[in-house]
Amino acid sequence: METAVSILELSFRMGETLLQSGAEISRVQETMERVAKSYHADKLNVYVLTNAIFASGAEKGIARSTELKYIKNPRTHLGRISAVNQLSREIAEGRLSAQEAYARLEEIRTIPYTRLPVATVCCIITAASYSFLFGGSVTDTAAAALCGLLLEPLLYLIEKKRMSLFLSNLISSAFVALAACMFYLLGLGDNPDKIIIGTIIRLVPGVALTNSIRDFFNSDYLSGAIRMIDALIVGGCIGIGVGFIIRIISMVTGGVLV
Repeated sequence: METAVSILELSFRMGETLLQSGAEISRVQETMERVAKSYHADKLNVYVLTNAIFASGAEKGIARSTELKYIKNPRTHLGRISAVNQLSREIAEGRLSAQEAYARLEEIRTIPYTRLPVATVCCIITAASYSFLFGGSVTDTAAAALCGLLLEPLLYLIEKKRMSLFLSNLISSAFVALAACMFYLLGLGDNPDKIIIGTIIRLVPGVALTNSIRDFFNSDYLSGAIRMIDALIVGGCIGIGVGFIIRIISMVTGGVLV
């Protein structure tokens, strides 16, 4: 871990971890450059996109050939982002050797995602809360909570199947609309739109949209545009999935929902 290659590898893997966890481009690049500078690398050239890192560098005259890493299907993990940020601060302050930093990074990379039971509880609370905030009644809130209870396990299964962004959001939004309409038709809920709105918040690409805007502000226009397109695709899929189900059920029930 004392060689130039290991220092550049540490920098690269920290950037990879951040990008896989959904960090914005400027944070990834700044972290990688900060680590290389802290360990006195001669140079580090980095180019980061939303799903790839290009890097090359050298230390003490030992050159490192260009390395490319494709990041497939990054998933937001704020815990890992926060941990890597703290690690980079400690490195910049000179509190860790390369070996210690690498060991810490490997621990960070194993921080698990939220377990399904906890995620399901959070989804229930989120759906119920937003349904109430958007003007839903008590029964609407209860129906949204039940939709949240069903939605999170579905998202877990979709993640296991590694479906495409388009298909996963289309299926999820259609499922939310179908569940909400069924609860409404069964007498649980006064406003199907409030039930759907409350539950669909779980699918809204808030992180992608926020990171897109931050990338634009940091002049990372290509990455910002890519993330903006991702957010628009997700939003379009949500609209198509919900609209399709509502239209079908309205036709079957003779316009009960409209």
